[in-house]
Amino acid sequence: MARFQYQKKQNTYRKFLLSVCAFLLIIVLFCQGIESLSSSSIRRQKESLENALNRNITYCYAVEGAYPESLDYLKEHYGLTYDEDRFFVDYKVIGSNILPDVTIIEKGD
Repeated sequence: MARFQYQKKQNTYRKFLLSVCAFLLIIVLFCQGIESLSSSSIRRQKESLENALNRNITYCYAVEGAYPESLDYLKEHYGLTYDEDRFFVDYKVIGSNILPDVTIIEKGD
């Protein structure tokens, strides 16, 4: 009779261990999914910022006949907004009639 009780305890322990392993696996997969979505979102934000900058620079040139002299000019007169804590925008003016060199760098955490 004691033999059956020992086997029952062992089966209960195995089920518990299997449940814990399954739970940990689900948690790991969930965290990986969240990380993947986060990096995808940041990439889309960067693409959106690139498009907005190019659109604003081109529009400014079409309206005023010269490219904007600074990034602040685009912010003030054309409503450019972006997350300055997440992205660094290097804006180099070469001349009033030459397209500025724009580089967008993602800041680390």
